[in-house]
Amino acid sequence: MTPEAILKNTRSEMQKALDHTLHEFSTIHTGKASPAMVENVMVDAYGSNMRLMEVAAITTPDSRTISIQPWDKGVLKAVEKAIQTAGLGLNPVVRGTVIVCPLPDLSGERRKELVKMASGLCENGRVGIRAARQEGMTALKQGLKDKLFSEDDAKRGEKDVQAATDEYVKKIDDAFKAKETELTTV
Repeated sequence: MTPEAILKNTRSEMQKALDHTLHEFSTIHTGKASPAMVENVMVDAYGSNMRLMEVAAITTPDSRTISIQPWDKGVLKAVEKAIQTAGLGLNPVVRGTVIVCPLPDLSGERRKELVKMASGLCENGRVGIRAARQEGMTALKQGLKDKLFSEDDAKRGEKDVQAATDEYVKKIDDAFKAKETELTTV
């Protein structure tokens, strides 16, 4: 494997870590409704745990409400219970065959909790990027040991991997700062 291929693979892994972190950020609500907030809630349906998005249609009729319509009316109560116990701070209301979740206004304390949660997600993203960096550095060292490329190529590859690491960590930090601003703005 060439240093260029190792760098490409490392950047790909770093991009996956960044994408995952950004998706996790989207699940933290800021007073604006989003289907991503509830789509991964686990529902006890049909004798197994299923994600909410697998048993219901999730929509946002307005910016302050999430509407959930289970495809099978038999799982209505299970969906309601799953949302209540998910720790999202939502209070579902059953209206016929639809569950409506109005978003509560965020208190200052809740905003601080959400910033702390986002900070944890940010750190997890950084850990993923550092793990990809470590894999890249190990592959470069192994390639040098196996004499697949020169020592100069290995050193250049290490600099490139470190530059990619710095770039992706900055992207995650910037996304966190934007999310923090979004969460703290009333």
